Amino acid sequence: MEEAAKAAPRPEIARVTLPEIWTSLKYGLWDFRRAPIYGLLFAAAYALGGNILTLVGAGTFLWTLAMALGFPLVAPFAAVGFYEVSRRLEAEEPLEMREILSVVWSERRRQLPWIGLVLALIFLFWSFFAHMTVALFLGVSNVGNTSLETFMTTQDGQMMLAVQFLTGALVAFLTFGLTAISLPLLVEKEVDFVSAMIISLQTVNANKVVMGLWAVIIAVSLFVAMLPAFLGLFIALPVLGHATWHIYRRALYHPVSDAARS
Repeated sequence: MEEAAKAAPRPEIARVTLPEIWTSLKYGLWDFRRAPIYGLLFAAAYALGGNILTLVGAGTFLWTLAMALGFPLVAPFAAVGFYEVSRRLEAEEPLEMREILSVVWSERRRQLPWIGLVLALIFLFWSFFAHMTVALFLGVSNVGNTSLETFMTTQDGQMMLAVQFLTGALVAFLTFGLTAISLPLLVEKEVDFVSAMIISLQTVNANKVVMGLWAVIIAVSLFVAMLPAFLGLFIALPVLGHATWHIYRRALYHPVSDAARS
C-alpha cells in the first residue's frame, strides 16, 4: 500500500519539435561543461567496458556472450548517472559525488535491472539471429570450410548482409523505443518498468520523425566516437546522455525555460 501511494501518476505525452533536438543537445553540452567530472566518470565505465570486451577476444563466443549479457545489464546504470546530474542541475540541487553514486547504486533495488534484463534478452536474440543467418545462407556444411570474407562478395553473401542490416535496424530501433524515455522516467518517478517501456514506445510513436532523427543522431555519433579506441565516447556519451534527459523532459513535461539556462 505504501509503495502504491508513492507511485507517480501516468505522465502525458507531449509533441516534440525538430528544433528541440538542437536545444537538447545544447543543454546536454551545457550540463557536461558544468559538471565534467561526472560525465567523464560515467563515460569511462562505457569505454573501459568496451576495451575489456575487445581484449577478451572480439568475434569469439565468449565476447558475444559477454556483450549480450554483461553490457546491457551494466550500461543503464551508467546512464542513470547522466540523468541524475542533469536533474540536479535543472533543479539547482547540489552536486555531491557520494549522493549521485548512491542514487546509481540504489537503482539495483528498483525497476532498472528489469530493463537491463530485457535488453540482455534482445541482445541475445540478435546475436543468435546473426549466427543463424550465416549458417542458413552459407550452409551448415560450409560454415567451417568457406572464408566469410569470400562469401561476402557473392550474391548470397550480400543478401545475407541486407537481411542482417534490416533486422538489426529494426532491433536497434525497438531497443531505442523501449529505453529512450523509460530510463530517465524510472530515475525521476516511481513507475514499474513495464509501464515505463510502454510510455516510451508511445512517446516515440507520437513523435516518429523527431525521435527517429534523434535515434539516428545517437547511432552515428556513437559509431564515430568508438572508432579511435572508444576515446570519442568521453565526449559523445556525456553530451548525448545529458541531452537525453532534456529530450525526455520535453517529451513528457513542459520544456525547461530557456531563460533558466542562459
